[in-house]
Amino acid sequence: MNLFPGTRPIHGDSVHLSIGANSLLITGDIVCQGVHEDGRGYVELTLPDGDPEQRRAAKRHGQFGFDLYRGGGSLYASPTLTLISTRRTSTGALVLRGAP
Repeated sequence: MNLFPGTRPIHGDSVHLSIGANSLLITGDIVCQGVHEDGRGYVELTLPDGDPEQRRAAKRHGQFGFDLYRGGGSLYASPTLTLISTRRTSTGALVLRGAP
C-alpha cells in the first residue's frame, strides 16, 4: 500500500470513507492529493458538497481512512489517517487533511 498518493491530483467518482465505526459511500467529483507543507507530507481528500455531519464526525473521532474509486476500479487506498484539519472550499466541498 502506498501511504502517500503523490502531489498530482487523483480524480475519482466514489469514495468509501471510514470515520470511527461509521462507513459512508460518497459519489460525485472526489479528489485525493498529497500536499507537502513545512517539510511534512499530508493527504487531502476533497468531497463534493459535504454533509455538515461528516465534518463533525471527523473532528470527533480524529481519524479517517478511505478507498477512492473511478468507474468501479480502485485508485487509492489510504491507511488510517490522523485528522489534521478540515475546511470548506468556495463551492462548499469538504476537504479533510490527514497524516499517517
